[in-house]
Amino acid sequence: MNERKRVLVTGAGGFIGHHLVRRLKEDGYWVRGADIKEPEYEASAADEFEVLDLREMDNCLLATRGGIDQVYNLAADMGGIGYITAYHAAISRNNILINANMLEASRQNSVQRFLFSSSACVYAQDKQKSADVAPLREEDAYPADPEPGYGWEKLFAEELCRYYRKDYGFETRIVRFHNVYGPLGTYDGGKEKAPAAMCRKVALAADQAEVEIWGDGEQTRSFMYVDDCVEGLIRIMASDYHEALNLGTDELVTINQLVTMVAEIAGKRLDIRHNLSGPQGVRGRNSENSRTRRVLGWEPSIPLQKGLAVTYKWIASELRKAIAPQAEVIETTSSAAD
Repeated sequence: MNERKRVLVTGAGGFIGHHLVRRLKEDGYWVRGADIKEPEYEASAADEFEVLDLREMDNCLLATRGGIDQVYNLAADMGGIGYITAYHAAISRNNILINANMLEASRQNSVQRFLFSSSACVYAQDKQKSADVAPLREEDAYPADPEPGYGWEKLFAEELCRYYRKDYGFETRIVRFHNVYGPLGTYDGGKEKAPAAMCRKVALAADQAEVEIWGDGEQTRSFMYVDDCVEGLIRIMASDYHEALNLGTDELVTINQLVTMVAEIAGKRLDIRHNLSGPQGVRGRNSENSRTRRVLGWEPSIPLQKGLAVTYKWIASELRKAIAPQAEVIETTSSAAD
């Protein structure tokens, strides 16, 4: 029983936050969502949804008012590798403000427990130079050498959570996401992650055409379906563990393999064109899950093939909906010209 706990999800207008709100409501929680924007693809299931710029302290105090028991702090300025390598200053500034203000506002408003969403980008880059990378353990974040900008601000916010726990006795939880994907996520515009980008490119490609990917395609990653991510978040929040914890699968694939899997789901035969000048990030990254299994008695387990099938179907459907009105305009214009 959750005893009708009152929960705040920041970033509730985004991909993971939107799914989390829906799950929390299904589980019987009272939920307030807060974000700088409304959800893009469907209305939020939250009891209250407030459009707030959480870089501002007053807005963080407003979001955490009214006896909130738990805060899932998912709000962040982030995107795929192209985005996070292009805007180091803005991303770092925005996220440091959000995280510092949300921690302090939660403490001031007597929130019982605060979960911070960190990232696998905190891991030391010198441990990720090989495509057949050893799975990354939580302690591999130190000695510190995270990805510039986004990785550094995430690692600092992890430390800030520890300071708040030590100095104020404030209950914090820290989760490190490893490449989350699924339906209702950004799939174009520059902020999309690799699975969504590949699904979009394959959906738009004609059979026996080619798709472009950045790098030689042999860089490796593991990817976690959003339902596993949400389950893990709820379990971590409920746990007594307060150090950083990986949340990802250990199913390592190359980006070339990822494209092939999506093409097979789509029933297309496609060639790959490699753009060696595009940003690639680290050479390899995978999640080591022994601590997650020990602490939670569980780990993400939805196979990539299964999750991609659902994700591809949704993105292809969205693209068809976007293209249909354009086709109608072209047809109408053509008819008028006749």
